Amino acid sequence: MAGDLLLNPGQTCGRVERADKFAHIVDGADYFRYCKAAMLRAHRRILLIGWDFDTRIVFERDGKTLPGPNSFGALLSWLLWKRPSLEIYLLKSNLRLLSAFDDIWYGAIPVPLLNRLSAKRIHFAVDGAHPTGSVHHQKVVVVDDVLAFCGGIDLTLDRWDTREHLDNSRFRRAFGRSYGPRHEVAAVVDGAAAAALGELARNRWRTATGVSLLPVEVDHAAWPSGLAPTLQDIDVGIARTLPELDDRSEVREVEALNLAAIAAARHTIYLENQYLASRTLADALADRLQEPDGPEIAIVLPRSSESLLEEQAMDSARYRLLQLLWAADQHHKLGVYWPVTDGDAPIYVHSKVLVTDDRLLRIGSSNLNNRSMGFDSECDLAVEADPNVSEHDDIREVITSLRDQLVCEHLGASREDFGAAVQQQGSFLKAIEAMRGEGKTLRLFTESTIADEASLLAENDLMDPDHVPRSLTRSVQRWLERFTKGPTR
Repeated sequence: MAGDLLLNPGQTCGRVERADKFAHIVDGADYFRYCKAAMLRAHRRILLIGWDFDTRIVFERDGKTLPGPNSFGALLSWLLWKRPSLEIYLLKSNLRLLSAFDDIWYGAIPVPLLNRLSAKRIHFAVDGAHPTGSVHHQKVVVVDDVLAFCGGIDLTLDRWDTREHLDNSRFRRAFGRSYGPRHEVAAVVDGAAAAALGELARNRWRTATGVSLLPVEVDHAAWPSGLAPTLQDIDVGIARTLPELDDRSEVREVEALNLAAIAAARHTIYLENQYLASRTLADALADRLQEPDGPEIAIVLPRSSESLLEEQAMDSARYRLLQLLWAADQHHKLGVYWPVTDGDAPIYVHSKVLVTDDRLLRIGSSNLNNRSMGFDSECDLAVEADPNVSEHDDIREVITSLRDQLVCEHLGASREDFGAAVQQQGSFLKAIEAMRGEGKTLRLFTESTIADEASLLAENDLMDPDHVPRSLTRSVQRWLERFTKGPTR
């Protein structure tokens, strides 16, 4: 029955649309390659919405297999030359947080100058249409409104890595500087689901620039060559977070979907995320841990955040929330881990994945922090197996398979060995524990692991608000008006 579904338009998602094909993509190497493969098939429009872009990135670092230039910027120029009808739009968030900077920088070049220097059919913009202090965190690539990527990966520096997460990869470098192993996940859809993401992206462009883009109609497919669909003819939910603006109420579909999925889980909850900093979601997980027959919960996080400020704010919030979860775990059904390489180097987890039982898979841009629930913009995709429909058995198998693929990547184990461990142990969590070992594996967070991570910035409303803090916004806006002698946008 529809009332039993977790994907409920208007509550836990904005809409549910059909995809002829749905695929998951793990880690940046495959994502970069498939993005290029799809863009090579564009005829009318490529619309890229991101937290950040860098046109200097190289798509295929470990061996070029696709035609055309291998760097992002050169590829865009080449595509415009090859396709006279093609238009390209790039919209990134105002990373300087204040709307006064909207027209100043795109990378190192002012946006107006960049648009004058670039080809007429490529358009750059910075999106400052957000509350003071928030950012646009959605990551969407739309090709001709017939194909769309959505997930946690930006087409920018320090994102590329393979699923092997080698200790010393000569390809994991950016302009003479090496960076560590990194784990990412994204999804790609076609059909009506892609058209819906195209509408979302066009709405973002209109809000940011005042320019309305019409839908495009093409009679060709843009599905990336070489990418096998994970599912076909599947309903896909699109869940968003949008902060309150003067002319728009806040949208908290991501939070609602997370809470509904956690509450409905019967056997397992599997989470991969960059942060664990949302008190609301941690409370929901703690409630389930206190149930004698509640689900097992496995959470995969990075060992530590990427910057000192993040460590002070997010890792310290994680410290408090892990204490909360451990206190609630009276039935020993919780495992919180970080992945390491063969050489025991931490793999930075940037993926945003939720899998509950064999029922729901969510992949997107949203973190498990307060900002992603109501302050920043986010976009997630979710697929669900209806528990009342036996014909959804194939969906259930795929959801379980994807969860196990991710776990096996972290454990350095085969699907067959992990499946045998689940059968032998009679438990998803116990199978993880049985398979953990030396080399590439999952390390367990403990009290001693995080003993030095407490900070006064933990759960700080200024650093990680879950809604628009009106008084702060008004204060900063008044200061900017005095500074710029005019109203801020």
